[in-house]
Amino acid sequence: MPKKAVSPSLADQQAAPGGAAAVDRALSLLCAFRAGDTSLTLAELAERSQLYKSTVLRLLASLEHARLVQRQADARYALGPELARLHSIYSASFSLEAQVLPALRELVALTRESAAFHVRQGDQRLCLYRVDSPQLLRDHIRAGDLLPLKRGAGGRVLMAFGGAKGKLYEQIRHDGVAVLSGDRVPDLTGISAPVFGVDAELVGALTLTMPSSRLKASFTAAVRHAAQALTLRLGGRGH
Repeated sequence: MPKKAVSPSLADQQAAPGGAAAVDRALSLLCAFRAGDTSLTLAELAERSQLYKSTVLRLLASLEHARLVQRQADARYALGPELARLHSIYSASFSLEAQVLPALRELVALTRESAAFHVRQGDQRLCLYRVDSPQLLRDHIRAGDLLPLKRGAGGRVLMAFGGAKGKLYEQIRHDGVAVLSGDRVPDLTGISAPVFGVDAELVGALTLTMPSSRLKASFTAAVRHAAQALTLRLGGRGH
């Protein structure tokens, strides 16, 4: 039997509560593939997963049998055709609305303020989805409205994580969130954080808005957490 690793593997460090260790380790081999990889050697898989080569070989045998990986003629390993089949099923059933709206509703229930999801549309931003605050005093943006890209927390986040230069955008990238008062409308505060998808692609900005007088310190953490949770739902990686 192989000796126990001196340090835990990535799968052991990020083990699913109540899950199976062997499954966690097998999945960590699939996750070892990164954008731009066409195939990996046994040594590369072992290094990225922090597993012994002997363990990797046993896991690869199961993954090959399930057609999740395939061994090439040069002894390198590539992702298998079963992943393409599963991806086609996922793509056909995926709905951005089904992922975003529950996140907005949860944020509104927690804060009692208005939440929206913005995407970039040329030199503007589109309010793609929105859930209103139950309170009478609120901003009255609706889903489908176009807003300035260079005004408001949501627009600033889209600019920042779209590569915009400048001290403000550098600060937003550093903080991972924008908190701006009166940037678009006087006496209105917006808190916004980026949402990413697969391969760290910027999907949009999750934004909470409220009258500045109702701003609470806890709202920033709530928005950041909601954006990170939505990122995970969309196939991205948390920060």
